[in-house]
Amino acid sequence: MAIDEDSVSEVLGLLDWKRQVFALYAGVRGAPDPRAAWDEWRAARARLFQGHPQSARPGFDGLAYFDYDARWRFAAEVVPARPEPRRIGGSGPEPVAATRFAHARFGEWQLELFWLEAYGGGLFLPFRDATSGSETYGAGRYLLDTVKGADLGTDGGRLVLDFNFAYNPSCAYDPKWACPLSPPANRLPVAVTAGEKKPEVGLEPTANGLQIRCSTS
Repeated sequence: MAIDEDSVSEVLGLLDWKRQVFALYAGVRGAPDPRAAWDEWRAARARLFQGHPQSARPGFDGLAYFDYDARWRFAAEVVPARPEPRRIGGSGPEPVAATRFAHARFGEWQLELFWLEAYGGGLFLPFRDATSGSETYGAGRYLLDTVKGADLGTDGGRLVLDFNFAYNPSCAYDPKWACPLSPPANRLPVAVTAGEKKPEVGLEPTANGLQIRCSTS
């Protein structure tokens, strides 16, 4: 792309945003108390949505979350699977290239784990559940996206899945972002009453991949 003064400023702004998010999740992984880490995670996200140019929303009035519930924190067994190329559909015109390489098993359920092929690769774990489209964003939420720093770490060799840290993809707030969304295999049959709720005013994908503005009011 052509580099001008405005695009340089935007790139540096994105770099600053990434530094803050990576530092935030490093703090989450190092915290001895998951609930206290969750409180700081919410506060830091509010600051980003309030004032950072990469996240700021006009008229921001806070993000809505379910109350913290320790029952939605798991140390998941990672079960290797034959690597399978996938094209994950999303809010943009083109699917995202990824490789399904394992399953995360926890409680009575399992979710597919993906390795994103773009940007040097990263672990990606999106999901939908019985709250999707009502209490939470209809196209699902993210739990892990290590390309953008969202990494909850491991516990005794198992992958930490704390659904209290589930959050909405960027496209839930702004149509300029193209986001991969949750594939069918990652749709849980239960209501995950943890993590971020549906935006009061956000965007929902339609059946043909376009987006329409929606409101819960």
